[in-house]
Amino acid sequence: MSLDLAAIRAAHDRIHPFIKRTPVLTCEALDTARGARLSFKCENLQAAGAFKSRGACNAVFSLTDAEAANGVVTHSSGNHAAALARAAQLRGITAHIVMPAGAPQSKVHNVVSFGGRITYCEPGLNARETACARLAAETGATLVHPFDDLRVAAGQGTATVELLEDVPDLDFILCPVGGGGLLCGTAVAAKALKPGIKVIGVEPALADDVAQSFRAGRRISIPTPATIADGLRTNCTGEKNFPIIRQYVDDIVTVSEEGIVAAMRELWEKLRMVIEPSAAVPYAALLGNKFAFAGKKIGLILTGGNVDLESVPWLKK
Repeated sequence: MSLDLAAIRAAHDRIHPFIKRTPVLTCEALDTARGARLSFKCENLQAAGAFKSRGACNAVFSLTDAEAANGVVTHSSGNHAAALARAAQLRGITAHIVMPAGAPQSKVHNVVSFGGRITYCEPGLNARETACARLAAETGATLVHPFDDLRVAAGQGTATVELLEDVPDLDFILCPVGGGGLLCGTAVAAKALKPGIKVIGVEPALADDVAQSFRAGRRISIPTPATIADGLRTNCTGEKNFPIIRQYVDDIVTVSEEGIVAAMRELWEKLRMVIEPSAAVPYAALLGNKFAFAGKKIGLILTGGNVDLESVPWLKK
């Protein structure tokens, strides 16, 4: 398949019974503090706690009965795992999930709650892919890759369709980027619906494979990242995704670990919104003045809210 607005709209029609149309929130105090008008697409309130439900549902409900018969398999640090387990449960098939040892317990519990069958592996993309391939061979399950799958990317792009329906006059959309599925869907939808809009991907400086690749014009692999943003700990952007990112995305910026934590805290204090570190990177880009945004209208995708209390100690006070 190709990734275009028609594919994203078809995905929206396919998945709308199984997802939430998440709200877009604004905050006058944050607008004043940043000198811009900010619109937060709250995918942290999505089914299973993250935007990943969109892509997972599109992939699972795109399968033929024959393809679905032996279930699905994937590897994920958590949000895609839970989303795929939920989508499989909705279709009545088995989800085999490879997760790295040490994955946040909140995300493990989320997967288990939807009936996902977890197999643990060592951290790192190679270990995850090896374990996933073994499970696929043993079970006959169909692979639904967490990000390098255009069916997944089309599902993720539906969040931007909704965002621009609610706030059509945006100048920028800021989007977290790990493997690139969300960024692909976001950029394709945004540029089709509003060609003049700027789409900026944001990732942790400790996981800057996409930024390096974007600058070099070729995919660059890095060692397993050590960022707090566990959902963005990819070694290399997706093979299918990278050409789309190069074509449609205007820039990739990086943010510090301290900036991510500061963004989480400020959004909790002002929006009363608990988000995971991966979801905080777009707002961290504003805190770090990573691009010229004064006076602009900016959409930020808050990707997920599955977070352990240990990473947000101020909530205990």
